[in-house]
Amino acid sequence: MKSITAGLVLGVLTAGTAGAEDLSPIERLGKSVFFDTNLSARGNQACASCHDPAAGFTSPLAEFNGAGAVVEGSVPGRFGNRKPPSMAYAAFSPVLHHIDDDGVTLVGGAFLDGRATGKKLGSATADQAQGPFLNPVEMGLPHAACVVARVLDPADPSAYPVAFTDVWGPDAAVEIPPAITDLCGDPDAKIEISDEALAAKIDEDFDRIAIAIAAFEQTDEVNPFTSRFDAWRAGTGTLSEQELRGFEVFEAEGKGNCAACHVLTPTGREERAVFTDWTFDNLGVPRNRDNPQGPDYVDPGLGAFLRTDPVYAAYAEDVMGAQQVPTLRNLDKRLSPDAPKAYMHNGYFKTLEGVVHFYNTRDVLPRCADPLASEAEAMAAGCWPEPEIGATMNKDELGDLKLTAAEEADLVAFLKTLDDE
Repeated sequence: MKSITAGLVLGVLTAGTAGAEDLSPIERLGKSVFFDTNLSARGNQACASCHDPAAGFTSPLAEFNGAGAVVEGSVPGRFGNRKPPSMAYAAFSPVLHHIDDDGVTLVGGAFLDGRATGKKLGSATADQAQGPFLNPVEMGLPHAACVVARVLDPADPSAYPVAFTDVWGPDAAVEIPPAITDLCGDPDAKIEISDEALAAKIDEDFDRIAIAIAAFEQTDEVNPFTSRFDAWRAGTGTLSEQELRGFEVFEAEGKGNCAACHVLTPTGREERAVFTDWTFDNLGVPRNRDNPQGPDYVDPGLGAFLRTDPVYAAYAEDVMGAQQVPTLRNLDKRLSPDAPKAYMHNGYFKTLEGVVHFYNTRDVLPRCADPLASEAEAMAAGCWPEPEIGATMNKDELGDLKLTAAEEADLVAFLKTLDDE
C-alpha cells in the first residue's frame, strides 16, 4: 500500500477552509487544529486527512477505500484495524450510558467501539479528538506535550487566524522544553514529565484543544442538514417516485425496518433526524481479506472495550463484534462519481447495493465456499461469507427481510438522498 502523498493531503485539506468567518473564536480554533497536518509525527496528516468534508467527513483515499479501507497513519507502513467512520453528525452522540431494556443496552460514546465515552470532558467527540493524535498507527505524536507545543507555536501561523491564547487567554500558554519538543518527530519516543506543575498544565491545554475541536464538530460546516431529504421534509424540495417508495421501505417495520436503529426521531439541531440511535450492533459482516492486520483479523468491537470497564465487563461477551450504529447521512458522498467508497467498520462492502442486499438476504443465501470472498464475488455467486463473529449476530432485525429486487433498488435510491449538498 502506498503512503499518503503530500499533494493528496494538500487537496484534502484545502477542501474545508471556507466559511471560517461564520464561526465563533473557539470553533475557528478547532477548525484550524482539525486541518493542521503538522499535528502528526511526520507532519503529513491532519484529522481531515481521514475525515474529508468532500467525502462526507470520512476517508477520501481511493487506494484504501477500494481494498482494506484502513488508512495508513502518519508513519508509512503503520495501519490500524478499522475504516475511519464519518465525523459528520457525530457531535450529537451522548455520553456513553446504558438503558435497561431486557438487559443492558449501551448508548452513545464515540469511536465505533464506544471507548471515547465522553465522561472525561463531558463530550464524546471531545474525548475522541484526543485519541488519534497519540495513536502510533494514526497521527503518531508520542505525547500530549507535542500536540500542545505545535498548537501554541504552529508551523504556519496564518492557518491559525484565531490563536490558542486568543480563546483561552495568555495564561494558557505553557513553555515546553526543547528536550521534549525535539522528540516529537519520533512516534516511538518515551516522554516522561517529572515536573508535576508542567504536566498538569499540558494536560489542561490538551483538554482545551480537544474541546475546541469538538466545538468545530458541532457547527453547520460539519452538520449542515442540507440533503435533498431535508429539503423534502421542509417542503422546499422533491423526491422522485422511486425515492419515495424507498423511504416507505426504509421506515416500514414489515419491510426494511431500517428506522428501528437509524431512527427518524429528531435528535439533531432544529429537530432533524441524525439517522442513528447511537446503540451498538453486530450485523454479521464478513471479514475483509484486505485488512492490513491480515485476512483472519476479527474485530471484537464494543465487547473488547467493555472488558476493560469494571461497570460493564460482565456484559462484554454478549456484545462481542458490536459496532456503533452510524448515521446514514452522506453515505454516497464522494470526491468524484467514480471514487471508491467503503462501508461497515471493516470496509468489506464497496456498494450500497451490496449493503442492502446483505441486510435483505444474509440468512437466506448459502455460505460462500470461500470464507474470504469479496463483496463482488459473493454477489456474483449468490452467497455470503461467514460473519466475523456469529454468536452475537443480530438475527431479529435483518437477514431475511423478503424485499424484492425492485424494493432493494428503491431503498438504495432513497439512501442516496441523504447526502448533504
